[in-house]
Amino acid sequence: MTAAPGPGAAPPSEPRHVPDLAAAVAEREAADRPRWVWAATADIYPALLRAGVRVARCHDVELTEALLLGQAGRWGEPRGLAAAVARLRGLPVPPDPLRPDAEPPGFAQGALFESIPAGQIKINDLIEVYGEQLRRIGETGHPGRFRMLVAAECAGALIAAEMGHTGLPWRSDLHDELLRELLGPPQPMGPPRRLAELTAEINAAFGTQGLHPDLPAEVIRAFHRAGIDVPNTRRWVLRQVEHPAVAPLLEFKELYRIWTAHGWAWCDSWVRDGRFRPEYVPGGVVSGRWATRGGGALQVPKVVRRAVVADPGWRFVVADAGQLEPRVLAAVSGDERLARAAAAGDLYAALAADSFDGDRGKAKIALLGAMYGQTGGDALPALAVLRRHYPTAFEYVEAAARTGEVGGLVRSWLGRTCPPAAGAWRDAGLDPPDEVAPPPGRARGRFTRNFVIQATAAEWALVLLATLRTALEGTAAELVLFVHDEVVVHCPAGQADSVVAAVHESAATAGRLLFGATTVRFPLDVSVVGAYADAK
Repeated sequence: MTAAPGPGAAPPSEPRHVPDLAAAVAEREAADRPRWVWAATADIYPALLRAGVRVARCHDVELTEALLLGQAGRWGEPRGLAAAVARLRGLPVPPDPLRPDAEPPGFAQGALFESIPAGQIKINDLIEVYGEQLRRIGETGHPGRFRMLVAAECAGALIAAEMGHTGLPWRSDLHDELLRELLGPPQPMGPPRRLAELTAEINAAFGTQGLHPDLPAEVIRAFHRAGIDVPNTRRWVLRQVEHPAVAPLLEFKELYRIWTAHGWAWCDSWVRDGRFRPEYVPGGVVSGRWATRGGGALQVPKVVRRAVVADPGWRFVVADAGQLEPRVLAAVSGDERLARAAAAGDLYAALAADSFDGDRGKAKIALLGAMYGQTGGDALPALAVLRRHYPTAFEYVEAAARTGEVGGLVRSWLGRTCPPAAGAWRDAGLDPPDEVAPPPGRARGRFTRNFVIQATAAEWALVLLATLRTALEGTAAELVLFVHDEVVVHCPAGQADSVVAAVHESAATAGRLLFGATTVRFPLDVSVVGAYADAK
């Protein structure tokens, strides 16, 4: 790793060895807050955090390389430092090393940087790749926007590591109580009592014995024997079926997921010292949304959130961006009429008053249908109204869909590029899963139609998060959770009002940074609560 004085300058000093890297980083950070350049935040920053060192800015070579490869239509190629060096020098590009799955936080932690073999990374390689990446960023179609994307992605990597280090306050005793309330006490072997009872009810309803409700194939066959054909066992499908097994089956599915994904074993593995500490993966989804490498932090059921309780004398500030994607469409498309509607607190209500005879439901169906490619049923007449009254916004997503249908690439507002069509992957010798890169045609058109909106919404949320992180510096407040459009701050009760103000200002700043002087508003629903489950 090395330090750069600014976002557009290569490191000026010669490399030097230091006896205590964490101490050297802390000293330099206190002196001039440089932009640290390193191969991968996930490999380096957690060790610095364990040593008590935080940094303000970084340039993550691996994340940046992934964004630049996407820009060039080479999505999915190796992106690590070794690959970037080989690519720069015209050498065979090695595959990226596999990252191990996240270990539960109770496991022993390694020494600083012990996962990086000595001599594998040379500082001059890092400096050379950094300079080349700055050159390539300058050659993108919108270099100013792309620089913001890189900065936001790298800031997100810092925040992800910090949140994993800080952890989300978690009351194991309350977690145990709610599990016993829902499931009954844990059993030495097999499922807890309530799941066993529901299994018996389901078998009785089907007139069978030995049916396992957690196995969809067995449930589908049981319905078939009862004269009912179901394509799958998803909740929305089962709710349309009239059969006495449906009610206990739906309850079983919900409780089984809680038991397996957030039950006693999960708590023992992931909650330590009163904190839940997952490993976040910034940009883990093709649209730029985050994922997790174990722990399931992005899918904690609402009932389980009752165990997420602020420390004594502290509060949670929970901020959720409402109607984010429709507002993003208004901003990126430049549709002035839609932008005027998006200047209101309730975009759908404003849209309804303007063009749908006050019918908010139809306005919502039309806008969501345009963004997600719904073309049948109740959406058709509503879409016709949308096309007539908001042609610029409608054409924006239609153009993205047409590009996708012929196998082309589309980009978010800041320049994140969608994956190529499946055929393009195979031409490059790669074999992506179909859900990542749909083949050319209508399916891919629906993918790219929404990509240009969802990826830009993810960028707005990431810029908000980075701006808020800066605003909270020097306070006791801590970012503890980020789920797509929602951010949670844990702070002393006396600082809650100032955190609320900072959250609102960060949302407004994110809108200005991305879209300039737009009339589109990005309001937040903000709650100050003692327990996460109480947030509105």
